[in-house]
Amino acid sequence: MTATIMFQGTGSDVGKSLVVGGLARLFARQGIAVRPFKPQNMSNNAAPALGPGGLYGEIGRAQALQARAAGIDPSTDMNPVLLKPQTDIGAQVVVDGRVIGNADARAYHKMKPDLLAAVLAAYHRLSEDAELILVEGAGSPAEMNLRAGDIANMGFAEAADIPVALIGDIERGGVIAALVGTWTLLPAAEQARLKGYIVNRFRGDISLFDDAPPIIAAHTGLNSLGVIPWFDEARHLPAEDTASLQGRYTADNWSGALIRIAVPLLPRIANFDDLDPLAEAPDVALKLIEPGNPLPSDADLILLAGSKSTRGDLDTLRQNAWDTDIQAAAHRGAHVFGICGGYQMLGRTIHDPHGVEGAPGVTPGLGLLDVDTVMSSEKKLAPASGVALTLERNFSGFEMHMGVTTGKDTTLPFLQFLDGRMDGAQSSDGRIAGTYVHGLFAEDPFRAEFLAQLNPHHRNGAPWNSQIDVTLDALADHLAEHLDTAGILHIARRGGA
Repeated sequence: MTATIMFQGTGSDVGKSLVVGGLARLFARQGIAVRPFKPQNMSNNAAPALGPGGLYGEIGRAQALQARAAGIDPSTDMNPVLLKPQTDIGAQVVVDGRVIGNADARAYHKMKPDLLAAVLAAYHRLSEDAELILVEGAGSPAEMNLRAGDIANMGFAEAADIPVALIGDIERGGVIAALVGTWTLLPAAEQARLKGYIVNRFRGDISLFDDAPPIIAAHTGLNSLGVIPWFDEARHLPAEDTASLQGRYTADNWSGALIRIAVPLLPRIANFDDLDPLAEAPDVALKLIEPGNPLPSDADLILLAGSKSTRGDLDTLRQNAWDTDIQAAAHRGAHVFGICGGYQMLGRTIHDPHGVEGAPGVTPGLGLLDVDTVMSSEKKLAPASGVALTLERNFSGFEMHMGVTTGKDTTLPFLQFLDGRMDGAQSSDGRIAGTYVHGLFAEDPFRAEFLAQLNPHHRNGAPWNSQIDVTLDALADHLAEHLDTAGILHIARRGGA
């Protein structure tokens, strides 16, 4: 059998994705054919990936990054079940990269046992050309109220018969209690599946933790696989989901920046890794504006990011009077740019006759572009490349949207694809624009020209894509120094025996 180890957490956002990504890069550098796998993910940050039959589907952004760390192309087998939240209680359900419908939390809980076969099939397909699979859990295995039918943590580990390492986050406090408490809540068979633990995000003198492993071992019998000091460079990597947005995009350099970009934080913001290359650019301050705060009146650009619930996010935008702020910004000559759902918001209306995002109906847009959108049940998923017409720069990215946008301003498209199709729309002066294509700003020449339109004195920074690989290499080195990687391999190859 393919060597496999699963990393589960004492809670959400304890660093599981980062550990798997760093280990994937580390083991890949050793010549091991390593593959990432996450049975079930919940995130609106998605990425395109090839699925069965050569069709494009979507997976969690974290698994796409982990695939890159492993030096391979992403596959839908790496994340067979993806939940994309649309409301506080409901989500779009994606299986093997394709949307199969919507479900509220209770309905999805009933669906999980039926999804286990698809999850195991994806895992076995992934195993065919892999020497090592690094599996990432979701949330915590100690959520015993959700254990029935579980496919994300111990339910999958038992079905696939694989060993587990537990990750705790010392940054949030109480890591000993979290590790011991998680172990205590598990039944004996699942306790036996745990083969060690990792403490993540330690700040300061790591020797202060020296007395903790004997205490943990006394209560659980588990041995430490390492204590990982805080890795500050993680901020250069795409965030997995909105739980990772805390403290991100704060724009501490706002007052002195040459270019100021404000982004409203809407409840169903999606594919917000579009923002990362802009936030990292020199002379740029990108600030995420939380509800209850006005959009800055000195912003050079208001950027509306993607959305998993365009109509619902438009309601939130109006509740915060951000629509008025955006209209004022446009009136004073600032730029307004929308990506995917953000592009749809810039138009006159959004029609949802089939109830794709909720109850059927029509929602007025911001009216800054003379276009209208009709939501469709079929999702467009495809890589995209061509020319940005006004910028006269090549682009590459991907489409991932539900809806068709038409209207007068589409006669001034923002992009032209290689196959001749046009995408997006612009105002006559080019200050208001939108597109369906994600990933544009990761392209260095495109990003430089886009920012030069906002301020011609902008300086080009380090190549964005190469910086990601530099960070992944640094992360791999960091984990090699602080983790028992030989022990982790032994557990994966021998099941911890």
